[in-house]
Amino acid sequence: MWFRKKRAANDAIAHPPDPFLALRFRDYRLFVLARVFLFIGFQIRNIAVGWELYERTGSALALGGVGLVQVVPVMVLTLFAGHLADRSDRKRIMLLTMLVMGLSSLGLAVLSYTQGAIPLVYACLFVTGIARAFNKPAADALGWELVPTHAYTNAATWNSSSFQLAAVFGPALGGLAIAAQGSATAAYLLAATSALLCFSLVAIMRDHSTTRSTEPLSVKALSAGAKFVWQNQLILAAIALDLFAVLLGGAVALLPIYAKDILKVGPVGLGWLQAAPSIGALVMAATLTYLPPFRKAGQALLWSVVGFGVVTIIFGLSRWFWLSLLMLALSGALDNISVVIRHILVQIRTPNELRGRVAAINGVFISASNELGAFESGLAAALLGPVLAVVSGGVGTIAVVIATALIFPNLRKLGALHEYRSGSASPSEPDTGNQPA
Repeated sequence: MWFRKKRAANDAIAHPPDPFLALRFRDYRLFVLARVFLFIGFQIRNIAVGWELYERTGSALALGGVGLVQVVPVMVLTLFAGHLADRSDRKRIMLLTMLVMGLSSLGLAVLSYTQGAIPLVYACLFVTGIARAFNKPAADALGWELVPTHAYTNAATWNSSSFQLAAVFGPALGGLAIAAQGSATAAYLLAATSALLCFSLVAIMRDHSTTRSTEPLSVKALSAGAKFVWQNQLILAAIALDLFAVLLGGAVALLPIYAKDILKVGPVGLGWLQAAPSIGALVMAATLTYLPPFRKAGQALLWSVVGFGVVTIIFGLSRWFWLSLLMLALSGALDNISVVIRHILVQIRTPNELRGRVAAINGVFISASNELGAFESGLAAALLGPVLAVVSGGVGTIAVVIATALIFPNLRKLGALHEYRSGSASPSEPDTGNQPA
């Protein structure tokens, strides 16, 4: 045992991990770049909609409706969208949904220029929500077809990096576009251009033949993803841990209160506070590409969420802007570790013909945690005050980790994920999958 560990350590030194392993596959490079443009378009459109609606209505309720009309289609259509992603060509679904998103942004640009009716703005956002409901399971499943299993860890970090890059630069680009023209029209046009670039990159990807589900549309087929997650306790544990950690520990929804009333740093400081988690996540994602895969993935997952809870507590108690900024950056970095491990675990243990439906279930958990987490934070702040709400949320996150570790003891014992094949619970032979371009 000692000899094997020493030899593995020597091999890691002699053959350091390739930070660009997944990007050496042509179609995956195109896929990641397309995701960057897609997410940037989301960010630009969201900041433009929020700015314009509040300027035109002065209503906070109008802003709340933005998230609601986009998340409802995701919640309602997710099972059908996952089933479609497993039966149909995932690349074609991506192309069609990105085309719809681009047209929706163009519709918003027209409404902005003509000062069209507010209900029509919500209608465009609702159409975007429908497109996103079908895009996410197809895109999440397609990405893992483009690299072999041994590159999953590296691919997961690049997947996360693409989102975090957009989270950092998208709002800035949207704000600059609004400032340059004095209205949101240019920002919507920029979002439409971003969708077009994403469409073009996916269009030139090769068609990949892969295993498809042949199940006809039925309740059994639609629920297959949920059944698979329920029967695979490690996947269920990882997804549930993320759900409750974000639900309880997310302080992002209360950042305007902290910026204005507690830290007293104004709108500029608020911008930095909002960007800090994404900056921390981006730095961590870049760091992970240079590190070897986690040898004890289960423990890394649990400790990263514990750390997330601890920094959330410190942020809640902090009255010093720079300490608060650091804690938010650390929260993003620690969250990124759990995101990467969870994504690898889900994909490497899910058969390809089920990946669309499992991705759809995962998407529901993510949407629920983000949307309900914001609601929970607001409700707790109204009842307990913002500081106690954030601190108690951090404590609750740590309690969730302890409960998860006790309920799912196998999660604590989870080892190196890269040693497992898709759908398998035991170490596999070396890959013979795709070859780098």
